[in-house]
Amino acid sequence: MPAASSSISDPAYLRARAMETLFERLEKLCEGAIAIDRGGRVVYVNEKYLAALGLGHASEAIGRSIEEVIPNSLMRKVAETGEPILLDIMELGGEQLVVTRMPIEDENGTVIGAIGFVLYDHLESLKPLLARVAQLESDLRLARRQLSNARAARFTFADFVGRTPAIARAKELASRAARQSVTVLLTGETGTGKEMLAQAIHNASARAEKPFVSVNVAAIPETLIESEFFGTAPGAYTGADRRGREGKFRIADGGTLFLDEIGEMPLQLQAKLLRVLQEREIEPLGSDKITRVDVRVIAATNVDLRKRVSDGAFRADLYYRLNVLSVDLPPLRHCLDDLPDICARLLDDISASGDYVKAKITPSALAALARYDWPGNVRELRNILERALILSDSGRLTAEDVARILPVGSEVRLAPPERPAGSVVPYAEAEAEFEKHTLEQALAASNGQITEAARMLRISRATFYKKLAKFGLASGSAPV
Repeated sequence: MPAASSSISDPAYLRARAMETLFERLEKLCEGAIAIDRGGRVVYVNEKYLAALGLGHASEAIGRSIEEVIPNSLMRKVAETGEPILLDIMELGGEQLVVTRMPIEDENGTVIGAIGFVLYDHLESLKPLLARVAQLESDLRLARRQLSNARAARFTFADFVGRTPAIARAKELASRAARQSVTVLLTGETGTGKEMLAQAIHNASARAEKPFVSVNVAAIPETLIESEFFGTAPGAYTGADRRGREGKFRIADGGTLFLDEIGEMPLQLQAKLLRVLQEREIEPLGSDKITRVDVRVIAATNVDLRKRVSDGAFRADLYYRLNVLSVDLPPLRHCLDDLPDICARLLDDISASGDYVKAKITPSALAALARYDWPGNVRELRNILERALILSDSGRLTAEDVARILPVGSEVRLAPPERPAGSVVPYAEAEAEFEKHTLEQALAASNGQITEAARMLRISRATFYKKLAKFGLASGSAPV
């Protein structure tokens, strides 16, 4: 008995037993096991593995080269280098197997062979992991492209948040555009995310590896706009670069040229742009040579181009050439159902770009934001959230936090008027009071959760937010 006790406490004995136990467990749990010696000859194969290898008995594999039994096996590499391959996917007989391979060492630490285990003989249970790996690989490719190309587009369709019908329609049309090389016209108020959607179209298209060049037409002086677009020949005019200058079309060759505020383009340049879109060729300023270009144009405007056409400020033929596929981006005030998701996405972006804690936004803050008309749309919303976050000590934005930032006059509170004793309350006022009380009850019953409260009343979140704003309940009834 003492001898047994001493052997149990002996580290060498424990280590040996641990190795044996580990091997036994792995051999039972895995779908197959095989071992080779230092020379790459099979010395062991378990019964489970025989069917997958097309063998009837282990003796058919023992002594044979591992490559004869498993073509393209990496077991020999492990035995020669002593480096394990802990997780790999191996093709065998038209199936994919998840395997691990480890070196075998003697008591002196010398590698004397290798052993491999088939952990899974099908990949169904690993689909979530493989999907995540595929997504990470996709993100890595995009990050590398952005690092190597200063003119790469950053945003994808995943960044264009929203599920309301207007946003869903815009994303669906933009996805269709990405599959073609057609000219696209993005319309919508300022700040609705037109450049983000243009980048998403580019990144989802076959041109994703090529440049994405963005130009704000209104920001270029009229005297320089032609050279900016089409480039200049060497010494084209006094003071011009002797080497010449490439225009935006040449820089974007093979990729996408995004023309923001296209409605501000001077008339004389519109004719040249029309020619480029039709003929796919440019003529640099001061040159008589024609250069072919392959560029997809995405234009954007926050003005009514049809009205500008009727006013004579925009060419009708260019308008029709640009308007092959039109995508209208809705203003934020029409997408209040998406306000929680949009705020969450913006706060994630703000947190990642600065030294902020992981920011959160409360239902009362969302209700307060929903009461504002948002003339600057998502761009203005981001500005408000960032300013509120800077001034917040907790990173948990409440109605009071955003109320300090929102423009003066955006908040309207309703106070019941004083009435003489015995007077009758008008029907409309009594109805409003009932509606307000119903909202308060729903908020109380849902513990301030807007979505749940709206569901109880069988109305949309957007309608619920509007009613909160109507009765001044943003900070009073929705718990923070």
